[in-house]
Amino acid sequence: MPARSLVVDDERDLVRLVAYNLGRAGFDVISAYDGASALRRAREDRPDLIVLDVMLPDVSGLEVCRSLRDAEDTRGIPIILLTARGEEQDRIRGLESGADDYVPKPFSPRELVLRIQAVLRRVKGAEQTTGPVLRHGVLTVDVDRHKVTVEGKEVELTALEFKLLVDLMERRGRVQTREALLDRVWGYSSFVTTRTVDTHIKRLREKLGPAAAYIETVRGVGYRFSESE
Repeated sequence: MPARSLVVDDERDLVRLVAYNLGRAGFDVISAYDGASALRRAREDRPDLIVLDVMLPDVSGLEVCRSLRDAEDTRGIPIILLTARGEEQDRIRGLESGADDYVPKPFSPRELVLRIQAVLRRVKGAEQTTGPVLRHGVLTVDVDRHKVTVEGKEVELTALEFKLLVDLMERRGRVQTREALLDRVWGYSSFVTTRTVDTHIKRLREKLGPAAAYIETVRGVGYRFSESE
């Protein structure tokens, strides 16, 4: 069954262009042209991935992204943001809103398709990850059940955040460079910057609460999961 992508942009020509290229790549494509319609279609049609423009006429793409991340039934849908804004701070805002990737306009339709395919591979890989229950202090990660708890309370992580946490925990005590994390967790290091790692680590720490300190910053190098509880 082909993967279903929801493409959201108020520029109808751009939606048709993206839909055409995704269709050629074997995707089933549905579309929306404003934030309210995007939220409705995401909840009703449950796409496998959403391509979401930031500058929408009613509700901004960032608000749509946050709403989807806050709702239990849409929390796990990967989101790629599209925007004419290419500044680093805008990219960071997009990632902090819960997006999995960020593509500035103008973009190559072929690159967008490759990014979509890469994000879906990451999600599939995270869902198929199997292994033991990882425990460290107040943090427990059940890899088989894809479940994370802190002090006995379940923590909701995206597929990418879960994969990032497991990657760090499995290498506890060893420093991981941003480049190595990009290669293993994101899987297409040539497309994104190391700042992406920093942004996702920040989001992961915020969600882990009392367990956030287990992820240590090694200044100038990368990150390390603490050996000490």
